[in-house]
Amino acid sequence: MSATSCNVRVLRQKAVASDIRRLTVALPKEGPRPHAGQFYMLRCWSAAETPVLSRPISVHDVDEREGTLTFLYQIKGEGTQKLAHLAWGQTLTLTGPCGNGFDVAAAAAAGRVAVVGGGIGVAPLLLLCRELAAAGCKPELYAGFRDAPYALEDFLPYCAAISVATDSGAVGYHGLVTGILHPEEFDLVLTCGPNVMMQGVYRLCAEKGVPCLASLERKMACGLGACLGCTCHTKVGPKTVCQDGPVFPAQEVFDLG
Repeated sequence: MSATSCNVRVLRQKAVASDIRRLTVALPKEGPRPHAGQFYMLRCWSAAETPVLSRPISVHDVDEREGTLTFLYQIKGEGTQKLAHLAWGQTLTLTGPCGNGFDVAAAAAAGRVAVVGGGIGVAPLLLLCRELAAAGCKPELYAGFRDAPYALEDFLPYCAAISVATDSGAVGYHGLVTGILHPEEFDLVLTCGPNVMMQGVYRLCAEKGVPCLASLERKMACGLGACLGCTCHTKVGPKTVCQDGPVFPAQEVFDLG
């Protein structure tokens, strides 16, 4: 799927946690529609300004009726700091949608589905749950956070159940999200979050013989597969996260060791 670049207007931006922002912009009128697991390259600074590169941000939600596109992101560095200062009416440049996301039709046909997110890894999972529900398969969401959870209220209409784990014990299960996941209860597990979390999810799935798909995060320069800067080593050879992924069969990218 080809990506296009365009300028869009900021409709609203809200802090949902101390370092987490929900940014909603006008849905581009031209180009392909984004789907769960895809991302855009975002920038609100000129070519003469730093940082040099745009920032890859996953699609959090799409509302065709409202004509909106929403991103949920964490403030980590100079680029996301600048994104966080965007206000209503200002513009930013989007390039996308990029990457190969989740095959929602195949996932919905698999049967009972678990969706597992960790921290800001929950960002692409809202659109995933929305698309799965629209396909007739309401997934069960398992979400892990260090402390207080965020951005989960929007998942309620699209999930059969939501289970939360926190490292601090502030909400839900006190411990890792893998402590409450039982893959044998599902036909497919889809996950996004820190690599160590996803590897743990994959290990549980492998022990029970349950297929698992993982959405990876990498630093990216172009987002289009041209620079090869996000190449990752897989069991079937090198692949680019931005173009071949970011969604991969977990057994291709994680070891059981």
